[in-house]
Amino acid sequence: MAKLNSYLNFDGTAEEAFRFYRTVFGGEFVGEIYRMGSAPGTENLSDDEKNRVMHVALPVGGDLLMGADIVPSFGQSLTPGNSNYISVFPDSREDAERIFKGLSEGGKVELPLGDQFWGDYFGSFQDRYGIHWMVNYNEQYTK
Repeated sequence: MAKLNSYLNFDGTAEEAFRFYRTVFGGEFVGEIYRMGSAPGTENLSDDEKNRVMHVALPVGGDLLMGADIVPSFGQSLTPGNSNYISVFPDSREDAERIFKGLSEGGKVELPLGDQFWGDYFGSFQDRYGIHWMVNYNEQYTK
């Protein structure tokens, strides 16, 4: 069966964001934080663009959270929006609270974490980097 992993784009803040995510989820990056300047054909990039993240990956559970910075001189632009959310399914209410509190710090809470009418312990927010998250705990999902 195919596996899906989330890939996030940033405008110069990928390293900062992933170091922050690592404080919440723990673990170590897979490989190193690869920079645009290490790729062939990037000699003409500005120092800022050479230092931008080409790829970073952090294991979370059995999946990977991956990301990179856009490169404006390649014609790339970032348009933050709410068309995508990363949905996290913790193993316990306590872990849901820890993850929600950690990731939402400095962001904007949309729906506070709490017991919902459909039976889940759920909340959603936009983090300080513009990424939208849902934290969803239901005991039946952890069995």
